[in-house]
Amino acid sequence: MLGLNYKLEELEEKGKKIKFGIVGAGQMGMGMVSQVMLMKGVCPSVVADINVENARKAFLNAGVKEDDVAEAKTIAQANELMERGKYVYTSDAEIASKANLVDVVIDATGVPEVGAKIAIDSINNKKHIVMLNVETDVCIGPILKKLADNAGVVYTGSAGDEPGAVKELYDFATSAGFEVRVIGKGKNNKVDLECNPDTVLEEATRRGVSPHMLTSFKDGTKTMVELACMSNATGYVADVRGAHGAAGQVSDLPSLLSLKSEGGILSHYGVVEYINGVAPGVFIIISSPLDTVRAEMKYLSMGDGPNYVLYRPYHLTSLETPLSAVKAVLDHQSTIVPMGALVSEVITVAKKDLKAGENLDGIGGYTVYGTIELAKTAKEINAVPLGLINRKTVLKKDVKKGEVITYDMVDLDASSLVYQLRKLQDRFF
Repeated sequence: MLGLNYKLEELEEKGKKIKFGIVGAGQMGMGMVSQVMLMKGVCPSVVADINVENARKAFLNAGVKEDDVAEAKTIAQANELMERGKYVYTSDAEIASKANLVDVVIDATGVPEVGAKIAIDSINNKKHIVMLNVETDVCIGPILKKLADNAGVVYTGSAGDEPGAVKELYDFATSAGFEVRVIGKGKNNKVDLECNPDTVLEEATRRGVSPHMLTSFKDGTKTMVELACMSNATGYVADVRGAHGAAGQVSDLPSLLSLKSEGGILSHYGVVEYINGVAPGVFIIISSPLDTVRAEMKYLSMGDGPNYVLYRPYHLTSLETPLSAVKAVLDHQSTIVPMGALVSEVITVAKKDLKAGENLDGIGGYTVYGTIELAKTAKEINAVPLGLINRKTVLKKDVKKGEVITYDMVDLDASSLVYQLRKLQDRFF
């Protein structure tokens, strides 16, 4: 992100603004709108949320005057309001993706089906698209990137989310000539594979977050999604299904994340991993084959080697997301994207015993959770990607708790956009 501040200052001095269309005004979207109002050279021109009052409050909470905010119910109305310099709020996500003056769209919904629609609408309307929606990316990211490339726009994951934050460390280290052996993130709560929106309701209410979102954190699905995103952008893989998820402090990581033959837990290097105890940070494990470099690393208090940890003790999620939008518009560069076909998959696992005829729900729900697996292995065992599961998914047979759900076990919602895009992706990638 070096130099973006000067570019934004230049835009501001020239009286120009990069105009954002933001979809999702929950906790993440709300904070993002406020942060954008503090930046130079950018403007949160359109905010969309299914709860239109949330979209309106996003502007008011950011200090925008009531008279400068207006609701749009059609694209034509939004275009007219934006021409008059109004901040537009709406319940229609299409307006954020299709309004004439919007330069870049940010999806802050976290819902695969919604993310697919936002991405396609943005790409078709020649808008850059930033996905603060890793759930969509790990299911259909390759096809969305291909479509964006063909349209001449940028498709990208978000700075501030753990995958984007760790990719910055990875890019720095590989550029500097280090060998990157492990990339990963911290986790701040113990995995509870059985939790659901009811069991976390009190905590979610206390923290002011969605019970479904908190469930996806606590049952580990969100971590698996983030690791898969890291994997698909680098080619690194989980050492075992679901990763190890060991406990440790930052100082433990160089030895803990070494090979078993070296006293660590890994079967091989080139892995993605999560560690309980180092949240909210991200890390990479690096090494060098040269004695002179190792000697200097020791002099720099980086340890005795051969493994060293680079640790970023924070990730600011949606507060950093605008930087990815700016980078897409000004530099036509992504923050993090799949490198081609999926390397890793987030597969679907039964959270409890389920009966034939039952409907599943999806991420952060009552019936299933996700875990990371090699894409090749997932294909071999016919595992269903978690992003394809929604409330219209019906089980065709009984499933035991902890069992991987395969395509022959379910009737998927073939009418969904994410399903149709995934089918296309499976054909060409």
